Amino acid sequence: MSERLSRRIAVIADDHGLYRMGLAFTLKDRLGFDDVEEAASLDEALEKLGETDDVALALFDLSMPGMESAASLAAVRECYPGLPIAVVSGSEDRKDVLDALAAGVNGFVPKRLAEDDLVAALQAVIGGTIFVPASLASAMPRPAQPAPAAEPAADLNRLTPRQRDVLELLLQGQSNKEIARALDLGHGTVKIHMAALFRHLGVRNRAAAVAAASSLLHQE
Repeated sequence: MSERLSRRIAVIADDHGLYRMGLAFTLKDRLGFDDVEEAASLDEALEKLGETDDVALALFDLSMPGMESAASLAAVRECYPGLPIAVVSGSEDRKDVLDALAAGVNGFVPKRLAEDDLVAALQAVIGGTIFVPASLASAMPRPAQPAPAAEPAADLNRLTPRQRDVLELLLQGQSNKEIARALDLGHGTVKIHMAALFRHLGVRNRAAAVAAASSLLHQE
């Protein structure tokens, strides 16, 4: 039992299978992870997180199904406040970096990094350091942070397929436990999807989410 509890598992969310494979090998070979759960979409990644014990690191690409922007990771941070989370992306756009940090991730790691630099970056993230490569950090504003961009208006068409499924059952008055049973999801997974829905709709509870979603549905 103690051996199982000591296992270290990572989740990689990226729709490029070959990159996932290479990154998984690095995590096991260089960083000592026992296992890696792979996902090709945001929904799949949330399900892996919600249903996998002992996750010690979660890595997300910004260009995959379901990922609107780095802000999509804010719900993950809310549900897993102590989990090391990093963006591993081909983008080096300053806005993407700032959005990721604003969402609460622990690092922004460019895919172009050589393996040794990638390992060092991920070690920093696992160790609790906020990692941004010097080449990107030097281009970020120093004297004052820019005003945060306004949140886009809620649009149900921007929900992921699984978020839409959860919303439909929420509108039927089902509890998280009933939603989990109906969709064959873990309770933790439903919790993350619910947090993402609340954030998307700009609300803080189930009743307000139902009211906001019902209003939007009437406008469609």
